[in-house]
Amino acid sequence: MRIKFWGVRGSIPTPISQEQLQSKIAAIVQRITCEDLESPETREAFLGNLPPYLMGTVGGNTTCIEVRLSDDTIIIFDCGSGIRELATSMKNQNSYIRDYYIFFTHFHWDHLQGLPFFSPSVYDPRCTVNFHSPVKDFKSYLEGQMSFPYFPVTMEAMNAKKNFIVLDKQPYKVKGCNMKWRSMKHPGGCYSYRIEEKDKSMVFSTDTELTEKDFEKTEENRTFYENLDLLILDSQYTLDEAIEKYDWGHSSYSLAVDFAAEWNIKKLVLFHHEPQYNDKKLYGILNSSGWYMRHLETKGIEIFLATESLEINL
Repeated sequence: MRIKFWGVRGSIPTPISQEQLQSKIAAIVQRITCEDLESPETREAFLGNLPPYLMGTVGGNTTCIEVRLSDDTIIIFDCGSGIRELATSMKNQNSYIRDYYIFFTHFHWDHLQGLPFFSPSVYDPRCTVNFHSPVKDFKSYLEGQMSFPYFPVTMEAMNAKKNFIVLDKQPYKVKGCNMKWRSMKHPGGCYSYRIEEKDKSMVFSTDTELTEKDFEKTEENRTFYENLDLLILDSQYTLDEAIEKYDWGHSSYSLAVDFAAEWNIKKLVLFHHEPQYNDKKLYGILNSSGWYMRHLETKGIEIFLATESLEINL
């Protein structure tokens, strides 16, 4: 199972600003010494030693995650603006894939807005796009955002074969994997998904405000969370912000670490980043998460910051 991140921001797309780019360049220039410029090797070494918040960017697209199964079946979680980057990548690779399995966590704009731009796949009559959600009337939500006056092209223009599958019985099978889901705390509702393929398991839980019930040692919680290989979890806030924004439907990075430690999870990905945070702030949160994990004396958890193009293989 391979997981790739195409959109990692929450709430609204957040492209890097001119001021942020200039700040990165200025910080890099200040670090350069004469020795760094002596040869191609020293220049390469200089660039290689720059902190990631200067050398790259977390990315500004909203939620879209690709999961590739061992047989190359492609599962997509949410259709935020990141799905356009996925479509562009597949087009550049002359992808032969014709069947897509898309699962929606919920239907806020930042998780839908990229769907019309999943091109050419959704407009190719050779393709089949299977849309999934536990929400009974979700088809009308997708059609509604692609209608006048919100968008000039309706879903009828999507020439791919479209199947709208309402999830009701668990587990649900997609080729060689089992999928389960559960409702999470978020305004208007949101679903997290668990994928199991062979001996590997992962949960994708965006737009989640963790509660005491999620930590309870119930059988339902155990079978969904315990001993996961990978957890992708909403960690939009600092602890102070999470307290201030109680009931806003998001979690803090420290609570995410607590949760991973409680359920003996191997890999934790901090996800659904606050749109007001720049790259330096987000990498600072990653460092603070590591410090907090060590403070808990918890071992064995790998913590990642979700960035566009990040790949994790299970």
